[in-house]
Amino acid sequence: MKAVIMAGGRGTRLASVAHDIPKPMVPVGGMPVLEFELQMLREQGFTDIIMTVGHLGQIIMDYFGDGSGVSPATGKPFGVHIEYFVEAQPLGNAGALLLLREQLTEDFLLLNGDVVFSADLRRMVAFHREKAALATLFVHPNSHPCDSALLLEAADGSVDRWLTKEEPRPEYYHNVINAGLHVLSIRVIDDLLAAGVTGKLDLDRQVLRPMAGTGRMVCYHSPEYVKDMGTPERLEAVRQDFACGRLQRGSLTHRQRAVFLDRDGTINAFAGLVCRTEDLHLLPGVAEAINRIHDAGYLAIVITNQPVIARGDVTFDGLDEIHRRMETLLGLEGAYIDDLFFCPHHPDKGFPGERPEFKIPCTCRKPQPGMLLQAAEKYNIDLSQSWMVGDTSRDVGAGKAAGCRTALIGTGDYGQDATVPTLLDFARSLT
Repeated sequence: MKAVIMAGGRGTRLASVAHDIPKPMVPVGGMPVLEFELQMLREQGFTDIIMTVGHLGQIIMDYFGDGSGVSPATGKPFGVHIEYFVEAQPLGNAGALLLLREQLTEDFLLLNGDVVFSADLRRMVAFHREKAALATLFVHPNSHPCDSALLLEAADGSVDRWLTKEEPRPEYYHNVINAGLHVLSIRVIDDLLAAGVTGKLDLDRQVLRPMAGTGRMVCYHSPEYVKDMGTPERLEAVRQDFACGRLQRGSLTHRQRAVFLDRDGTINAFAGLVCRTEDLHLLPGVAEAINRIHDAGYLAIVITNQPVIARGDVTFDGLDEIHRRMETLLGLEGAYIDDLFFCPHHPDKGFPGERPEFKIPCTCRKPQPGMLLQAAEKYNIDLSQSWMVGDTSRDVGAGKAAGCRTALIGTGDYGQDATVPTLLDFARSLT
């Protein structure tokens, strides 16, 4: 599969840091961002590269050549084959695709040249093929969903609506943001050509956004490291992540560490069974705690028993709205979770309106470890280097059964490794 890298941006927001080189050539960890991107691709077997270049593009071409040479930064072979498309006039971040059709004979990776990533793209490609999608978007949550373009998903995982950051959004929403890594079918280009589209083209607004609601564009969710380095502040953050190894460990090809978080009494104030959206309220300090968890190099994954489904108190859609509220409230405070797993089962019968199909013993309801094991499989998590944090014996039991270290919020002795007053106290002690 070919990879097309859009490396023609002017990088005006980085002018104070690098005014005389293209934005993708800004160094991180002693090498250009673009070289780090090529290294990630080569290691995963993507060695056939097309780069679109424009402003100061000759600097890129002189540095990499056709990919058969040796890196001036590392002294190692680039190990790829590179072709260039030079934009004589700016074509936006997608206009060149219309002129590359003859060089693209199958589905291809489309990457932004100013995005620093450490991700297992082979997983994404396999997902794309499984879904038989025309477009697959690498999506993740971020710390500023309020001022980012937001994707709303249909039940089948396709993009139902694409909301620009200027557009009004629902009161509560999942934190789903396009990260700038894509797999596209050549049919996307063919459709544009058939419609007579030419010239300058914006990928998000003119190519992808119109596909929302068609069922042909799907979201690939991943917590892997993907960051835009387009401002001096973001560039500095990426450099710090490289220096501490967080960037290099971000791919799911590496074993991950996680902090598994109970919901009720850990993230939100305990108020019995939460059956109404408005009854979920974040505890003080939770957003800061989750940010500290991420800063320490852990995934933050919610693991929660939700017997309200089996009892018939809440529908799946109702529970999803409750969780949308949680994600929205966290986002307003600059925090996010990487994923959420819930158990809908409850073994005890006799409730009015209960759903018999969920009134069963299971392996996912805490203190069983099923949800933690499922998360570990999905995200290549080393459970022995991870934590389960909650406020009940069930949380401690599930963590111990999964082989995690455990922390209890509150009082009591259930054999936990740590006892803390709040999630923030736990996060402050995390290393």
